[in-house]
Amino acid sequence: MTVARADLTRAFYAAYQDRSRAVLEGFHPVRHALRFGATLELAVTYAPDRLAVLVERLAPETATALAAVLQVVDRERFGHLSRRSLSSPLLAIADRPADRLAAALAARTKPVVHLERPRDPGNVGAVIRVAAAADVGAVTVSGTLDPWSPVVLRSATGLQYAVPVGGAELLEHSGRPIVAVAVDGEPIEGAKLPADAVLAIGGERFGLSPEVRERADRTIGIPMRPGVSSLNLATAVSAVLFSWRAAALAGTGSPPW
Repeated sequence: MTVARADLTRAFYAAYQDRSRAVLEGFHPVRHALRFGATLELAVTYAPDRLAVLVERLAPETATALAAVLQVVDRERFGHLSRRSLSSPLLAIADRPADRLAAALAARTKPVVHLERPRDPGNVGAVIRVAAAADVGAVTVSGTLDPWSPVVLRSATGLQYAVPVGGAELLEHSGRPIVAVAVDGEPIEGAKLPADAVLAIGGERFGLSPEVRERADRTIGIPMRPGVSSLNLATAVSAVLFSWRAAALAGTGSPPW
């Protein structure tokens, strides 16, 4: 595939601004995107031999789809197209899956992780990785941070394609029971949580707002050493989800969703 120099610039500039598309920075986001059904529009590399080694070693099943849209450029040109330095020589444009979030919220067969107004895109990406590993129904994010921004995509290694992800306020969660996660909540050990719960977790600095705390059907907490006041968002999400799964497996032999 060959795209003219000026057209490459326009394509990536437009994709960075377009909330219906995703710019995947690096090989790991691209391999996860392809593994979970993304369609690539365009990809560029300055080191095809190095990229071929990564593909062969880590994701040979993606080779055909990647080769169909891949264009080789020089390193200087690659640097102009990318907004930041990348550890692996690949930059790509893909579609964002449409309508997955609404369907996942309506299904009510798995829990949803809701982040209330987070500020750090790296933290949001790490939450998405945990949520994909735990096989939750969706991740929603309120506030202005785009969970499909290139930085979040990179920190999530493209796993937005493995679990429905999008911006949403708590009011949009279709009557699901709300479980707030806060330091002063009941201990998570042994807590029997409904499989369609929304796990609401506050932003990094201030935690959950009083409005969300008031709306919550219950509040759970993660027991911690005295003097330790909080956990990173992804660590908190991981502790809750995997404690929940482990308790269900120990009690019934089956996962809770």
